[in-house]
Amino acid sequence: MSTPLPPFPRGQEPSGAPVPLELTVGPAAPQLRADAARNRARLLEAATRLVEEHGVANVTMEAVAAAASVGKGTVFRRFGDRTGLLMALLDHTEQQFQAAFLSGPPPLGPGAAPADRLHAFGCRVLREIHDRLDLYLAAEPDASRRFSSAPYRVRFTHVVMLLREAVPGADGVLLAQTLMGYLEPALIHHLTRQCGMPLERLESGWHDLVKRTTCPVPDRP
Repeated sequence: MSTPLPPFPRGQEPSGAPVPLELTVGPAAPQLRADAARNRARLLEAATRLVEEHGVANVTMEAVAAAASVGKGTVFRRFGDRTGLLMALLDHTEQQFQAAFLSGPPPLGPGAAPADRLHAFGCRVLREIHDRLDLYLAAEPDASRRFSSAPYRVRFTHVVMLLREAVPGADGVLLAQTLMGYLEPALIHHLTRQCGMPLERLESGWHDLVKRTTCPVPDRP
């Protein structure tokens, strides 16, 4: 089984800049032995082929084991469960994205106004999820882990930081939860596939939401 992710500290709120985290933990953590790293890469290559040839729905631990010519127990020891395996497939994409918004060029990275970075952040997330929607949906953690998963915590902390810069004095934590809710894979699936909305409309909606969130609210008489 994979090591459980540490819970988000209770009674505390994100402070400072987010620290890059890997999408996967436990057995798939970095600094593996050379042979273990090769075995992990081999399993992920097999899983990637299965996704491309048969779709995410047909990727099982048993199928990956057969495709990689290893025992099923090897796959479970390496990834814990199917969700862990699918999250590992997204790991490289997630690390690239984290590097882009934490240290890449503006407007996504440092150097742009916080509101501009929020605009760029949401559009990048929408495109990433839209392009790999089936994989994101299949890798979605259950409700007990969804908001404590490593990638969510990094993204959430980043959005809180930008909101605190853009709208000082506002409840950045709750506003960040609202913005993050717009970027949920399940909602993107509903809007694009069930409602037929084009991605461009979702991006326009994100820009409108960020503008309304970061625009100064006039004092009430």
